[in-house]
Amino acid sequence: MNQLLTQLTQRIKQHLDVIYRDIPLPLELDDFCQQLLEAMGFDLQTELCTPIQHENKWSQEDTILITYGDSVETADEKPLKTLHKFLQTYCKDTINSVHILPFFPYSSDDGFAVIDYSSVNESLGDWSDIGAIAKDYNLMSDLVINHCSARSVWFDNFVKGEGPGKDFFFTASPLEDLSRVVRPRVSELLRETETADGTKYVWCTFSHDQVDFDFRNPAVLIAFISIIKQYLDNGVKIFRLDAVAFLWKQIGTNCINMQQTHEVVKLIRTLVDYARSDIMLITETNIPNRENLTYFGNANEAHAIYNFSLPPLLVNTLITGDCRYLKSWMMSMPPAQNGTTYFNFIASHDGIGLRPAEGLLNEEELNVLLNTMQSFGGRVSWRAADKGEQKAYEINITLFDALQGTVKGPDRWGIERFVCAHAIMLGLEGIPGIYIHSLLATSNDYEKVRNTSQNRAINRHRWQYEQLSEKLNDPASQHSKALKRLLHLISIRKTISAFHPNAIQFTLQLGTKLFGFWRQSLDRTQSVFCISNITPEPTEVRLSDINLIGTDNWLDLITQEPIYLSDTSITLSPYQTVWISNLPTPEQ
Repeated sequence: MNQLLTQLTQRIKQHLDVIYRDIPLPLELDDFCQQLLEAMGFDLQTELCTPIQHENKWSQEDTILITYGDSVETADEKPLKTLHKFLQTYCKDTINSVHILPFFPYSSDDGFAVIDYSSVNESLGDWSDIGAIAKDYNLMSDLVINHCSARSVWFDNFVKGEGPGKDFFFTASPLEDLSRVVRPRVSELLRETETADGTKYVWCTFSHDQVDFDFRNPAVLIAFISIIKQYLDNGVKIFRLDAVAFLWKQIGTNCINMQQTHEVVKLIRTLVDYARSDIMLITETNIPNRENLTYFGNANEAHAIYNFSLPPLLVNTLITGDCRYLKSWMMSMPPAQNGTTYFNFIASHDGIGLRPAEGLLNEEELNVLLNTMQSFGGRVSWRAADKGEQKAYEINITLFDALQGTVKGPDRWGIERFVCAHAIMLGLEGIPGIYIHSLLATSNDYEKVRNTSQNRAINRHRWQYEQLSEKLNDPASQHSKALKRLLHLISIRKTISAFHPNAIQFTLQLGTKLFGFWRQSLDRTQSVFCISNITPEPTEVRLSDINLIGTDNWLDLITQEPIYLSDTSITLSPYQTVWISNLPTPEQ
């Protein structure tokens, strides 16, 4: 056995010892380890990679577009082909990565109730279409690891009590005390199911069509490692571990963020690190900020974590014209160590999550945010809390409509406020992810909400490609204006080393009406002062407050206007952002 394979085998055994320490295994540890190696395609002939724990696999050139496989459609063409055409036409030279939300056969939740992990939903296309996109873009895929569809073959076999899946699902007794279990939904936790072995109560964290796996069974872990291998073989480079915080259940606990869950993430990280040097894991954990940060581990769990607190705090900032909460959070965030980074986003296919704002926004601020979003046409989804109470879980609204006004109501600054939000995100430490309906400034889809009776459908519009092209070719449309300005910002970001995801970041103290931070490149040669006016009134920036070095030349990267140190201040228009950067002097 070669040295790397021996090293990998020992690390796998260490992970398994932590995960299954309190569980009698139905197979020997050596056999379990061997099956995991085989599931990943590792053998004596496999050329393994040497993991480098603190290596950054990303740069300022990375921006990820988040989209469903059928967000853009054309008659008589598979949606994945249409999506590829859209990407090549509008995003080719700016966006280099794409997250295609679950593209597998499914029964509900717009893809997150997977029926078959091994095939592409034929209504979207096939693996060749996925491969074609993967050749031109870094492809990010969901690994829906906590649950699958109740219509899957695995669950059918569970009901029948035979075949693969017969023992894949977590069950519990309704007589047990499950009061501590953390839930993101208000539906009943247990699904009563008649099986060949009698009545069983299947654990359903999300819905009764989404049945939770039982990772106490080694066969479940082995099955998911095989799935990872298949996705790797089909061009996936970035894995989004969906709802992973709920993976391990233990009666009598809150069943979230368990030690075993973290160790499963570490095991997956170990396997992909030895398989390929360019693979990333991103954990999707829509939970309070402090808990979310734990999924970095010691640079040995997720390469990146979703920055879930950013969307509610940034929207709150822009509708109130007060950045104190956003600024306080920014100052409390630890810089990601090399080998890890934040995944920044301000809109997604779900909504604006409110759990990550817990402890950051007080009840009054949350109520103002909720009421304002509802006045802009948004919906609210709820979760079960203590003592049967229901609490707001997320706001369902498109980002464009969420930023159409302030707490005082809609105004004429919608586009400016919308662009400002993205300018802030694109400047922050981390990798930016932009949802396709933000890139296109899509408005709320009320018809889809009515047709589906799902609040989240409000931000899941399906564009007809021809109609979309007409909108994007019309300079006066909100869609054209937004796309042009966002692509401009991304194009600038790609060229600026101070925007590296791990470049230094400090929060500036500019009062409550100006939100600002300073970025400095890893080699310390380039600085950018990112300053945004988050109000509908012109606001002055005193240059003495940002300490521009007199020996450098400075300009706003966005407008290419020089910044003269002889001026004592500059005035920012409503919602204007400046990226003030230093240029070498002629002598340099």
